[in-house]
Amino acid sequence: MAELMFHGAVEEVTGSLHLVRVDDRWVALDCGMFHGRRAEMEEKNRAWPVPPAKLSAVVLSHAHIDHSGRLPRLVRDGFDGPIYCTPATRDLCAIMLADSAHIQEEDVYYVNKRRRRKGLEPIEPLYEGDDALAAVGMMQTVSYDRWFSVVPGLLASFVDAGHMLGSAGIYLEFAKRNGHTPSLFFSGDTGRPNKPIIRDPHPFPKCGTIICESTYGNRDNEPVEQARAQLVEVVQRTYARGGKLIIPAFSVGRTQTIAYYLQEELSAGRIPPYPIYVDSPLAVDATEVFLTHPECYDQDARALHARTGSLLGPSCCTYIRDVEESKRLHARKEPCTILSASGMCEAGRIRHHIKNNVENPNNTILIAGYQAANTLGRRLADGANEINLFNETYAVRAAVVQIHGFSAHADRTELLRLLTPLKDESERICLVHGEPDQRQALAATLREMGFPHVELPGPGHRLTL
Repeated sequence: MAELMFHGAVEEVTGSLHLVRVDDRWVALDCGMFHGRRAEMEEKNRAWPVPPAKLSAVVLSHAHIDHSGRLPRLVRDGFDGPIYCTPATRDLCAIMLADSAHIQEEDVYYVNKRRRRKGLEPIEPLYEGDDALAAVGMMQTVSYDRWFSVVPGLLASFVDAGHMLGSAGIYLEFAKRNGHTPSLFFSGDTGRPNKPIIRDPHPFPKCGTIICESTYGNRDNEPVEQARAQLVEVVQRTYARGGKLIIPAFSVGRTQTIAYYLQEELSAGRIPPYPIYVDSPLAVDATEVFLTHPECYDQDARALHARTGSLLGPSCCTYIRDVEESKRLHARKEPCTILSASGMCEAGRIRHHIKNNVENPNNTILIAGYQAANTLGRRLADGANEINLFNETYAVRAAVVQIHGFSAHADRTELLRLLTPLKDESERICLVHGEPDQRQALAATLREMGFPHVELPGPGHRLTL
């Protein structure tokens, strides 16, 4: 029997996890962390739809924490099988999961200080550094477009998703059953065409069942070049006011994209020559990983790399690891740009930069892409007048600008461009990884276009393949 069970990133965006059963073996597609309200996060991130020891393997689409971030917990709870991914995904996970473990440990330290004062029992972190190391040690890398055996009766191949370095859609083909050969394609997170550095997403393969993301199922974002032009305008306006430009950016992918654009715009003289700081140890490490995987570059990036010897070198940016050097940026009065993590302002150094700059009307906070519900980034993007940081309230006087065109997710039109050729080829499409309004709107559009079976699965929903 071949069966599909949905668990995470259904009826929401984060926590990607779907399960495939082949006879008596279970295989996980992704194992991502949930983000949102603390109590809900705690509950969801510690629960499993199938006991981890019963999982035979994990096939991982990419390294973003909402897709990979619970792998160390899976290992801690008894999983002992292979984790298949692309080479770049493995190298990024090596730094990202270690960073995530550090955040778990640090967060629990402060939570337990408060719990002790209230006479409550301490809690344990979701996982620790050793768990992250163990998970990375279980990763087996496979390049794009090469078939590999996941478990008996199930073959898989990675399809370039164009979302981030090493990202992939997962194409699964099952052994013949009742005269048919079931097939499944999981899009993972699908990227946008014409993004810098990495290649465009590959067309979706023909298959029986498609699991497709729907982050922007009802929204068309600015074209990439328009987003770039908006970035130039924001830099120019902020510089003219004598202010700082604060950019919350995911350490992996978004930071490198914006740094790449700023480098080009500086060299072309379209933005003033003022300091750009990348203040995130993880972003520094991730940039080094980017430079070791030219096999993922698109033609323009390969040409620039051949011409200059580096895509993201120190010629335009100052990369900061040291915490004291980071703190010195708070006292800086002159205009500058600061890119710092996390991308949704839920952890890391960006929260300190926002705290120190949000009340100055000369400054700008640039929200460069999608923000999940119930995050600080979402509250800023939605126009909050006040925010709470470190148990203090701050008035939002800085300009807040959101540019959706930097998103690494395909928008509505870009998703439809990939799905339309499969209208008469696929039996059904299951939409995941989208907030309810986005998912429902994309489903309605696909049905109007003539797709015969469009489903909106919920947690625990099962399909026979």
